[in-house]
Amino acid sequence: MKPPLQRWLDAGDLRRHRPSRREIADLRAVAERDLSDARVTALSLDRRFAIAYSGALQLATIVLAASGFRTAAQRGHHVVTWQALPELMGVSTRETAVYFDSCRALRNRSDYDRTGVVSAAEVDEVLREAEAFRDQVLEWLDREHPRLVSSST
Repeated sequence: MKPPLQRWLDAGDLRRHRPSRREIADLRAVAERDLSDARVTALSLDRRFAIAYSGALQLATIVLAASGFRTAAQRGHHVVTWQALPELMGVSTRETAVYFDSCRALRNRSDYDRTGVVSAAEVDEVLREAEAFRDQVLEWLDREHPRLVSSST
């Protein structure tokens, strides 16, 4: 049986990618902006949740890019991103990936189906989890891909 990363490459869900220090810094800046914007209490809970989720997704995208991959721009690319996370960072991130995949489903309901589906507690939780994930990704990046970490970030 092929490892998941190879299956996703063969299926076209992932592509090989050559990351740059600038790309990683830009993705990190987007993630930081999203995590900051998600704290703006004048926004609806649904929007704040979606923005915090987006920040976490950008952090997972950093992991993919640093590891030499990009998802194909097609339906299901968020799912592949979360499923690839434990393959790239290790099994210790499996629960994190499952959590953020459940957030993806909630974000989809609030973005596409109806309003008012997200609670304040869920916003607080996704922000806490995204910030903890940020710390984990940055430690991983420093350890596994130091050449991609800008000395100014």
